Amino acid sequence: MKTLIAGLAALTLAFGVVATADAQAAAPPIPAAAGAKSVETTTIADLIADPAAKAVLAKDLPALLTYEGLEQIKGLTLRGISVYPQAQLDDVKLAAIQKDLDAAAKG
Repeated sequence: MKTLIAGLAALTLAFGVVATADAQAAAPPIPAAAGAKSVETTTIADLIADPAAKAVLAKDLPALLTYEGLEQIKGLTLRGISVYPQAQLDDVKLAAIQKDLDAAAKG
């Protein structure tokens, strides 16, 4: 019985993650201003390498900069990590970050 309950719990969790990933994948892309870094296409490594973009991350998503697994996710985009619930990135948060990236690109 314990095995069945554990299996159902794992299955429910797996479907929840898949549903979250599907919902994020179906979200419309957030456009970036001309010349701005993008939550959709710019890697985390490139965001961190740019002082203005890194300042945006420090303001809007400070936990990312201190995340112990940062080296493993540097090749991903913010949209890419948004499928993971622990990233705590939804479309509203991504849009706010993009707005700040757009402003940073303007100087």
